[in-house]
Amino acid sequence: MGDRWHVEVDRSVCIGSAQCVHRAPDGFRLDTARQSHPTEPEMDAAEGVLAAAESCPVEAIVITLLGSGEPVFPPED
Repeated sequence: MGDRWHVEVDRSVCIGSAQCVHRAPDGFRLDTARQSHPTEPEMDAAEGVLAAAESCPVEAIVITLLGSGEPVFPPED
């Protein structure tokens, strides 16, 4: 069994670029205000979701390991 992630979008930072939806259409959706939301706050680790977080121009997506809370993205310095 692989890692599980907790995925959050900081909607105070999100600019609605939709890069996340293009990179991981199963992982993110935009609401009527063009704000991103994860389709599920807890999901299996997936390359597409990580790519979506990495492609966000304002780094509004935060991914942590479920259980430990260890950061996946953005990485700790």
